[in-house]
Amino acid sequence: MKQFSGRTAVITGAGSGFGLETSRIAAQRGMNVVMADVQADALERAAAEIEGLGAKVLAQRVDVSKAADVEALGQAVEKRFGAPHFVFNNAGVGAGGLIWENTLADWEWVIGVNIMGVAHGVRVFTPMMLAAAAKDATYEGHIVNTASMAGLLNPPNMGVYNVSKHAVVALSETLYQDLRLVTDQISASVLCPFFVPTGISASERNRPANAPAAKPTRSQLIGKAMSEKAVGHGKISAANVAQFVFDAIEADRFYIYSHPKALGSVQTRLEDVVQARNPTDPFAGKPEIGAELRAALRAPA
Repeated sequence: MKQFSGRTAVITGAGSGFGLETSRIAAQRGMNVVMADVQADALERAAAEIEGLGAKVLAQRVDVSKAADVEALGQAVEKRFGAPHFVFNNAGVGAGGLIWENTLADWEWVIGVNIMGVAHGVRVFTPMMLAAAAKDATYEGHIVNTASMAGLLNPPNMGVYNVSKHAVVALSETLYQDLRLVTDQISASVLCPFFVPTGISASERNRPANAPAAKPTRSQLIGKAMSEKAVGHGKISAANVAQFVFDAIEADRFYIYSHPKALGSVQTRLEDVVQARNPTDPFAGKPEIGAELRAALRAPA
């Protein structure tokens, strides 16, 4: 898809991070911008900014884990703008710690947002886009789902998050192949960022009341601190990643990476799989980090 002006973008998680930066670029390119976020105050501020850039904006509070919310968003989009051309299933939350320490509420919350949020977006918007393509030979559409490098790797102390993002990669790869079976007018990509400052480390602020957080374990506190440190040293911004998304759409490129150098670890993991060898130490290249984590987790309480 190379034409953006006058077309419509639907962006979840639009109140901050990748979603807000992508909304800015969409507005600058002359798109109608549909902004969805679970945090009402952040969404209101973001929508006002995007309207200030001259875009036609539809802002709607949406909990992407709830099918009815996403279905209502789809109905509102169709009524206001018709079928969208760019759908960015981007909303996500983070959670860490040793995998057996995640509570049932942790699992339900992360899977609900990170997996089912994408699934609902695909389920609601893809049929709308296919119907538009069937009616108009010039229609073009593209769906981008936000996963993570954690969807291609399995870093320790991040289990529930890894599981959710692997599912998004699998869903997206299948979506790409399924679309190829039925149309040449709609394509798909998966975004796999590494450590980029987006606010995801503060996901707990939007945790629903029916999924209360337990007192954080030592592993969860350690994981959060290490993640924030890694993000703080990052040189790639959310704005950079948003530009990568538009570049990939224009080039019809499926995999979108913020840190291509991390692909060396992906290759090592795939070689582990193919050669049926035990998983390689993820800290082999930076043993001091692995030593720090092991020492922290094995220290007496």
